[in-house]
Amino acid sequence: MSQRLILFTKYPTPGKAKTRMIPALGEAGAAALQEAMTRHLMETLVGAFELEVRFAAAGGEGVAEMEALFGAGVYVPQGEGDLGERLERAVREAFAWGAGGVGGVVVIGADCPQITEAYVEAAFAGLADHDVVIGPARDGGYTLIGLRAEQPGVFAGIDWGSERVFGQTMEAAAGDGLRVKVLGELDDVDRPEDLGVWEAVKAGRRRG
Repeated sequence: MSQRLILFTKYPTPGKAKTRMIPALGEAGAAALQEAMTRHLMETLVGAFELEVRFAAAGGEGVAEMEALFGAGVYVPQGEGDLGERLERAVREAFAWGAGGVGGVVVIGADCPQITEAYVEAAFAGLADHDVVIGPARDGGYTLIGLRAEQPGVFAGIDWGSERVFGQTMEAAAGDGLRVKVLGELDDVDRPEDLGVWEAVKAGRRRG
């Protein structure tokens, strides 16, 4: 049974990446943070899973630029639409390419450096007897969502970027009669006050 892990990220264009970090880090520093967190998750997960990187690029960068920056891999542009439309497209295409059944599809975001191999393994394991697995973020969003079949309803009508994302997604899943497994809560790194999370992850890697 196939599994597919999808990482959502942005090409680190200064002034366009991690914009809420610019007041603290400057445009170049915020872009460097985007690059570093993307690289961290790729290095953490690429050997353990079939990893696909879905990227957005404000400067028009494509697959060649992603390969030049991050090395060989499977890179796919996110395409147009809001976050829900882009997530739904990524999941739909993953199932069309052969993922499904117990294996399923798991999507994570580069904003959460606390995601580990064990956390993703728990998500795939949860799909054995649940329709949806979700990893909540402390800010009210989510850091991971896993599906064992296409469920476009969980991406519709969500106030993306708000503290209501997790709750609205849970309501949508319940309305569709889906069985949901909730993983442990993690932290996104979106704002200057979140930088301590990233520093702790880096410190843990150095100790490891």
